[in-house]
Amino acid sequence: MGFKENLKGQLAYSDMLVKELSAQTGIKRHTLDNYLNTHNAIPNAEAAVRIAQALGVTVEYLVTGDEKRQEKTLAALPLDLRLLVNITEKLTPRSRKLAIKLVKVLKEQEDEGRG
Repeated sequence: MGFKENLKGQLAYSDMLVKELSAQTGIKRHTLDNYLNTHNAIPNAEAAVRIAQALGVTVEYLVTGDEKRQEKTLAALPLDLRLLVNITEKLTPRSRKLAIKLVKVLKEQEDEGRG
């Protein structure tokens, strides 16, 4: 798979909308839509890094789909976050989506000063 397919898959997996990715990366929604819908459209290195960081993956993963490279990124995380990832990986897809929604709500509450 190419960048377009990997980006689409990661957005779905992360349960993230294109407008949310745009807000997190500072990349215009129209530009992101081009990456998702145009044949062979690929971002420059700076944009690819921002997209990968927002989605919690490596640029190499977005370009190649090579999940083995994800392990290096995971190893760099603090122990509590690695534990969270390891537990989440064992959940059903439906439960993962619920867990992601719960974490997003917690983050929103924290951002609003209620956390």
